[in-house]
Amino acid sequence: MTRPDTSFSGPEICAKPARDVIRLLRNRELSTADLIEASTARMDQVEEQVTAVVTRCPDRAGAAQADPDSALAGLPIGIKDLNPVAGVRTTFGTQGMSDHVPGASDPLVARLEARGGVVLGKTNTPEMGAGANTFNTVFGATRNPWNTAMNAGGSSGGAAVSLATGELWLSHGSDFGGSLRSPANYCGIVGLRPSPGIAGGSSANLGFTTGGVDGPMARDVLDCALFLDAMAGFDPVWPISYPAPATPYFETARQDAGAVRIAYTPDLNGFAAVTAEIDGVLRRALKQVQAPAITVEEHCPDLSRLDETFRVLRGLSFLGSYAATPDSVTRHYKPAIQGNLADAQALTFGDHVRAERDRSVIYNTMAGFFRTHDVLACPVNGLASLPVEIEYPTEVAGRPMRDYIDWLHFAFLATVAGLPALSLPVGFTASGMPVGLQLIGPPRGEGRLLQIAHMIEQSLALPVTVIDPIPS
Repeated sequence: MTRPDTSFSGPEICAKPARDVIRLLRNRELSTADLIEASTARMDQVEEQVTAVVTRCPDRAGAAQADPDSALAGLPIGIKDLNPVAGVRTTFGTQGMSDHVPGASDPLVARLEARGGVVLGKTNTPEMGAGANTFNTVFGATRNPWNTAMNAGGSSGGAAVSLATGELWLSHGSDFGGSLRSPANYCGIVGLRPSPGIAGGSSANLGFTTGGVDGPMARDVLDCALFLDAMAGFDPVWPISYPAPATPYFETARQDAGAVRIAYTPDLNGFAAVTAEIDGVLRRALKQVQAPAITVEEHCPDLSRLDETFRVLRGLSFLGSYAATPDSVTRHYKPAIQGNLADAQALTFGDHVRAERDRSVIYNTMAGFFRTHDVLACPVNGLASLPVEIEYPTEVAGRPMRDYIDWLHFAFLATVAGLPALSLPVGFTASGMPVGLQLIGPPRGEGRLLQIAHMIEQSLALPVTVIDPIPS
């Protein structure tokens, strides 16, 4: 289906790309105060319908002294409600922290503010970020602006919706099992899970782990690259921190992609379930971008034991977080999290050793794959967005799902192998819901990945998403 008819009734400045707004800030044609006013006005228009930006801090934002010549130049941004912002209510979507106001900011938040970002609000997330449907008992459910009866994905659902509706120009996300990629897919925006260490570090409790990462979310590829530049760079506070490239990601993304070799797999060798509708949308998009310099073939490397490896890595993350969290918080956890903890506690040392060995095999397989291909393309999710009341699908394309992470198989590869992965809007379902294509690149290959995504984006010429919420 072609893009549905949409409208946008918000302030005109809210629909502009972040890079254009930053240019206006640098030229002193706009002020941060102007943008705060426009952004909060848009929030007033749509928040009752979507529940995306759940905590606002306009007074704090207005008091910020951002340098107009800095990377973000005073641009208001959103921060996911899993990352502390000093003096701003940060709930992690759980009742045990519903009134929590941290005294210090997450290091990535401090970095973004030092580079000219002005935090205007916290975006909604499922409890403790666990789940691919954004809802919690503190703020309720975040709704998809393309159809407010549907879910927005998760766990960075609030961030994705804040971008799609024009509430914010850039919004921070994080990703372990597709938490950044799934909502980007379902809301028609761009989300990038970087290689570990590119955009800060991992959790404060498990600083050397590489499963969960922070990343940029934006309405198009160039804005996503710009936001990644603001996040990137070495800092000893993060054990796995990695230096920023000599050429900014934004500049690399704008360069000619040259010859591009794309391998497409609809199901990761049968590992992941996908509906015929989603596969069809992605195949049509890739057919449109084929050209003499662009080759697309159907191929997927061997990915044996990907499921087992991912689940062990995720178990370690859950135990690390749980061990550092007081009972006053953990006793409120929803049943799904309690089940995850029980599964993690049942793992043995041998399970962890096997997972690390299997992970190395998968990484080496992908390293070989990237000697002959630039990106691996596949679905982000195997089915379209579901009604907001449904926590997770119990079957996909006729295949039963064992639990609430089973349907997220397409997210596992990038996480296990430490690869950058991007969700790029490429089409729509018959019911008018966005569909994204996942592009997985080589380790530390963010620049090339963004470059190829920008090329595909230009080839398809789909309008950038900024819409009024569409009621069911």
